[in-house]
Amino acid sequence: MRALQSTGKSKACFTWHYAFVKNSFPFLKTFPIGKSVLGRSIYALGIGDVYRGTLFVGGVHGMEWLTTLLLFRFCEDILSAMTTGEPLADIDMARTLENRSIAIIPCLNPDGVEISLHGAESAGQLCAFVEKASGGDASRWQANARGIDLNHNFDAGFPQLKELEEQAGFTSPGPTRYGGTAPHSEPETRSLVNFCCAFDLRQAYAFHSQGEEIYYRYGPHTPVRSQLMAQVLASASGYKLASPEGTASHGGFKDWFIDCLHRPAFTIEIGRGKNPLPVEELEPIYARLLEMMLISILL
Repeated sequence: MRALQSTGKSKACFTWHYAFVKNSFPFLKTFPIGKSVLGRSIYALGIGDVYRGTLFVGGVHGMEWLTTLLLFRFCEDILSAMTTGEPLADIDMARTLENRSIAIIPCLNPDGVEISLHGAESAGQLCAFVEKASGGDASRWQANARGIDLNHNFDAGFPQLKELEEQAGFTSPGPTRYGGTAPHSEPETRSLVNFCCAFDLRQAYAFHSQGEEIYYRYGPHTPVRSQLMAQVLASASGYKLASPEGTASHGGFKDWFIDCLHRPAFTIEIGRGKNPLPVEELEPIYARLLEMMLISILL
């Protein structure tokens, strides 16, 4: 039985998912890459030796927990196909991954996901702060437990980002769009940066919601091949190529990966509607994106 068939959104980042895939597929590598502000483990799932592999990241923003479920679904399907020998979307996964590897971080921001799903009480000692900052409704919480937006906390155009945040009125910790006082100030951000550098990952895909868009550019270090890769992804998914604007134009994981490592990285904005997208959207979104996600490993 699939890990997600009987699972609703309440277990989006629970260790139950990690235990299920690890126990069901012993050849899967499952290991922590760090801890959140509140001490929750941030796990990576590895298929192959991981070094120089393709990275998929979800759950960067709390209320975008559907991306966490999407990556668990993707991982389980790959593992099942490798175990049974049956093709996945007409692709022989065992042969495809003979000389390739995948790393999946389903939930970079476990505190934020818990806050979005279960409210301020899940923030432990930071409960009072979250309750006040969210105005009593934490369902649209994006940040980590300290109120730092992780996708504004990476070292890519950080001074410019702070100016844009100030102009937009985001000047202190809160539910969204405040990147902190310094890049990589948050343990979640540092965990991902250290992981990418340690394993020399060749490309990265960060999943967010929503908009059905793909972002692939950031500054002069954007690899030349990134545009063609993005066009292939757009063709496979039906999503459009776009560029983020305003406070979303600096400080993100994709931005840092391109700017620091000079390698391709992409932001995939899944689905369409108002965040948090309902769990009922998981299957139609996954069906639309499966081919694109498989192709991304091959690029």
